[in-house]
Amino acid sequence: MVNENDIKHLRRCVELAKMALKKGDEPFGSVLVSADGEVLFEDHNHVAGGDHTQHPEFAIARWAANNMPPEARSNATVYTSGEHCPMCAAAHGWAGLGRIVYASSSEQLADWLSEVGVPPARVRNLPIQDVIRDTAVDGPVPELAEEVRKLHHALHGGNI
Repeated sequence: MVNENDIKHLRRCVELAKMALKKGDEPFGSVLVSADGEVLFEDHNHVAGGDHTQHPEFAIARWAANNMPPEARSNATVYTSGEHCPMCAAAHGWAGLGRIVYASSSEQLADWLSEVGVPPARVRNLPIQDVIRDTAVDGPVPELAEEVRKLHHALHGGNI
């Protein structure tokens, strides 16, 4: 169940996605929050240079694995503008991170990209739960998903 605190962190994710878009990158942003509510790490996509593994959720998993003990990781929450791709979901699982909250789903993203004529990605869109188990997952959040849709349409030249 998504609460007001979750919405606050998801709004920051959307802001980070907007920053990525302004920098010429794909609009994705993510935030790692500790069990006590402290923002520990945030990032946005860095794939414009050609390395398509430079997703913010993957960066969070790496940072957490190197900077947090296992118990702190399992009690942390990852907020993100878009549902984790399979690569990021696997990294999340291997790092032992806790709950995931996302603004828009991978299914929504696929539909939005199809609307503006972008062919399907090489990597399949899978729900997070099809990649990792025993992780609480909440999303999408309709009012924020619409903001994310506009960012993706802007990236690909679609009407907003």
